[in-house]
Amino acid sequence: MPIAAPTATSDLTLPTLAAQAEHLIDLDVHEIAGLSAAELRTFADEHTGEGGALLAVHPDRAPASALAPLLRHAGKPGFVVTDMTDVDRFAPLDTVELPGSPLYLLTGLDRGDHMANWSPNEALPALTAESRTPLLLSEGIHWVLQQPAVLASNHCFMTIGSRLRKANGALDARTPALWISNGIGRDGRERRNAPKVGWCWAGNRHTWLGFASVTGRRPRGPLPQ
Repeated sequence: MPIAAPTATSDLTLPTLAAQAEHLIDLDVHEIAGLSAAELRTFADEHTGEGGALLAVHPDRAPASALAPLLRHAGKPGFVVTDMTDVDRFAPLDTVELPGSPLYLLTGLDRGDHMANWSPNEALPALTAESRTPLLLSEGIHWVLQQPAVLASNHCFMTIGSRLRKANGALDARTPALWISNGIGRDGRERRNAPKVGWCWAGNRHTWLGFASVTGRRPRGPLPQ
């Protein structure tokens, strides 16, 4: 399968880091993470020049189960599918290096539309070949919290940087994703158009799911020249 050049998702612009910090504070994410509002504001102030970066809280501090209900789409709150009660056990792949700090930046965000109709098993090595790293589920939630328009009908995304390991060391075949509920089945009609944390099989393809990725993660901005 040929590898297309990553899309820049250039039609979407993230808020400033200061605005992102305030939004997380308004949502009480700092309290979930055991941080003060001042810590978030200070981190944002220290990286004022980081245009286009996403402010993320380490998943150990703010797990997906706590963040998902904060999502909003069409006035509906987000939710985790009922058969993913182990959502917080989905941890970073061994190839994904996270900063050790509670707050960090994500750069070069891309929804991965060019990989729609690929399977996770096909997409992961392709992203690696492009020197990109897949988003974690918690990072994907952070992205939608700050930029709701990134989750659009027929343009949603998987977060295959998060996987669950079985007791024998093998990867669980489920791969997490973020999309918009159709309000059918166990979701319930009341959740139609709500943002949804769910999963897909690692070998399956979906025409409406890209593969979100970044160029890097760092706990601090670039060193002065």
